[in-house]
Amino acid sequence: MHLAEYDLSGKVAFVTGAGRGIGKGIAQVLAEAGADVVINALTTRHVEGLASDISKATGRRVLPLVADVTKPDEAERSIHRILAELGSLHILVNNLGDAIRKPLVPLPGGETRSSTPLTDDELRVILDLNLTATVLCTRAVGPHLLARRSGKVINIASFAAAKGTPNLTIYAAAKTALVGFTRALALEWAPYGVQVNGIAPGLFPDPVTVGEAGYQQRVEDAKRTVPLRREGRLREVGLLALYLASAASDYMTGQTLYLDGGLTL
Repeated sequence: MHLAEYDLSGKVAFVTGAGRGIGKGIAQVLAEAGADVVINALTTRHVEGLASDISKATGRRVLPLVADVTKPDEAERSIHRILAELGSLHILVNNLGDAIRKPLVPLPGGETRSSTPLTDDELRVILDLNLTATVLCTRAVGPHLLARRSGKVINIASFAAAKGTPNLTIYAAAKTALVGFTRALALEWAPYGVQVNGIAPGLFPDPVTVGEAGYQQRVEDAKRTVPLRREGRLREVGLLALYLASAASDYMTGQTLYLDGGLTL
């Protein structure tokens, strides 16, 4: 059965932070649905091989783009390069993000790793990765989408926006801000036919990111803490992103969808 509303043929998608983890899962599904995909990372370590693999599997154009999109000039250059090489851009997936698990201030109880607070540099890095990059990329692509009066922006937030977690204070603050950014920008751009939505994933470990031992530990953690008693699969985020990237979601904007196995209930 073919559902035309989910067909992304003729569309170009840009996925930030796509060399591994959730971004990789999203890029793979969007390409399978017919989109040409630009996958971004800070280094060539993962994106070049991944781009080749996705292209071979789907027959789509997949462009690896190495850039630090937390910097205004690099975010702008990235969008300009996509428009120059692929001719257009229809879907922006702001996936870049990461966490540093440390408390905000020193905690009583001795000198342990868990009591060492975030440094000023670490604080800035968390905000840049999880909020600033999204704002910069969205600002860079905005004029193109608004002029065409169509487009999709998908912001990847986190369950941490709705569920407090120790040692993730600044990460949670950034992801919560992302939910507010999504809601407000959706209203700004709705009159111009551009939808802005978000996904807040729960536990989606990737062996490439955390190693096999770390992955197995997170699988066990998910069995213990997630109501559905399992970890999320990267493809599942990709499938939800496909809905938000496609015509199937044309009547949805400003929403952040929690894909977390019930973790935030």
